[in-house]
Amino acid sequence: MDVFTYETEFTSVIDPTKLFKAYVLDGDNLIPKVAPQAISRIEILEGDRGPGTIKKVTFGQDSSFNYVKHKVEAVDKDNLSYSYSLSEGDAFAGKLEKIANEVRFAASPNGGSIIRSIGTYYTIGDVRIEEEHVKEGKVKGSQLFKAIEAYLIEHPDNNN
Repeated sequence: MDVFTYETEFTSVIDPTKLFKAYVLDGDNLIPKVAPQAISRIEILEGDRGPGTIKKVTFGQDSSFNYVKHKVEAVDKDNLSYSYSLSEGDAFAGKLEKIANEVRFAASPNGGSIIRSIGTYYTIGDVRIEEEHVKEGKVKGSQLFKAIEAYLIEHPDNNN
């Protein structure tokens, strides 16, 4: 087994508390609404949306994969951080045991938010993670945040 960690950072014009609420607290409903081509459905298999909750994320038409399981590890509303792990599904295809992610939302000095994400890949056997796959994941993550941001700009008074 090999462990590979990468960090990425995005910025947004949206306040960090509002962006955290949209992405983390309301994401199960909002994400398929704003990015159906990426994620068509998120369903809770067990739990109450808090730590320990297991969800099935079904990918949309733009994905070459069908689904992945998403486990909520921690939700910290006070510090605007969210930890989760991804496992199972055809996206893992005997290459990965899991991917652990931690996302933190902070105020930007210029207004808006800075979103920092740390992803840790746990591979099976001697599988190596190719840099192109990491770059692809970063782009998709950025696109997802931008879709949420666009929705929040278009619907400033909507509570999602």
